[in-house]
Amino acid sequence: MKNIVLIRIDDRLIHGQVVTQWIKDTNGNRILIVDDKLVNDRMMMRILKAAAPPGVKVEVMTVADAETELKQDAVPGENIVILVKVPLVLEALIDAGIPMQKIVLGGMGLTPKRKKFNKNVAATDEEVECMKRIVAKGVPMEFQLVPAERAINVEKLF
Repeated sequence: MKNIVLIRIDDRLIHGQVVTQWIKDTNGNRILIVDDKLVNDRMMMRILKAAAPPGVKVEVMTVADAETELKQDAVPGENIVILVKVPLVLEALIDAGIPMQKIVLGGMGLTPKRKKFNKNVAATDEEVECMKRIVAKGVPMEFQLVPAERAINVEKLF
């Protein structure tokens, strides 16, 4: 299995907090964005790669490709940060046998279909139910915007 140092739900994907704090805190040197739709958006992929810090490789993969990739043997010195926009993607990876030590819930923006879940997080009923299923499968989930902030167990927010 690959060496995963951070798994984060954040619909902004690569942004200031990820670049300046999470990457440094985890010593991440490879960002794997898992998103079936984004993989076909070449312009957005270029933007995301340009937003990464120097020396950090960025890849965008489908759920199926990420599953295959993450099951490969670890590469010495490689520290992977997985970023997704929604929890459903992580549930699919968990169901495919990808082990996860912990998921960090970051920002999920308000949309017409989403309602406020917590500070900086809005979620649909389906997304909340998905988070409950993930936790029920034994994967801890914490809300934490930046590493220096105290993490809040998402179970307390249900």
